Amino acid sequence: MSNNEAVTGASANISTVTTTPAPRPASARRVRLTVSRVDPWSAMKVSFLLSVALGIAMVVMVFVLWTILAGMGVFDQVNGVVGEIVQDRNQRFDILDFVGLGRVLSLSIVIAVIDVIVITAIATLAAFLYNVSSALVGGLQLTLTDD
Repeated sequence: MSNNEAVTGASANISTVTTTPAPRPASARRVRLTVSRVDPWSAMKVSFLLSVALGIAMVVMVFVLWTILAGMGVFDQVNGVVGEIVQDRNQRFDILDFVGLGRVLSLSIVIAVIDVIVITAIATLAAFLYNVSSALVGGLQLTLTDD
């Protein structure tokens, strides 16, 4: 086998590479959707869970705020100011009788429970009202794009 035959045989095995044009960037696809109904049961479940989380966050926030105020000595300063104003030696004023940690946390828990009930009821009522109004006007139309 000569050099010419080896070169020709080698060149015969090389396949030709074809290049395809680069794909054009696709334009954004737009879809119009209509929210025609909201399930009141699912709205109630979601609003209940979110309002419970909000209630827990509120109780924790009240505890942290009360601890910061107590650490800064705000309650002692209020006791001193009220003690100078009243100056009654028979009865000593103590603000912690009114805003002690137990009392403040109890009140914040009661408010959190009331908020859970109210927020859940309002969200469920809003789902019912949305369903009635969407039956009249056709619902909320959204345009979604896919980039």
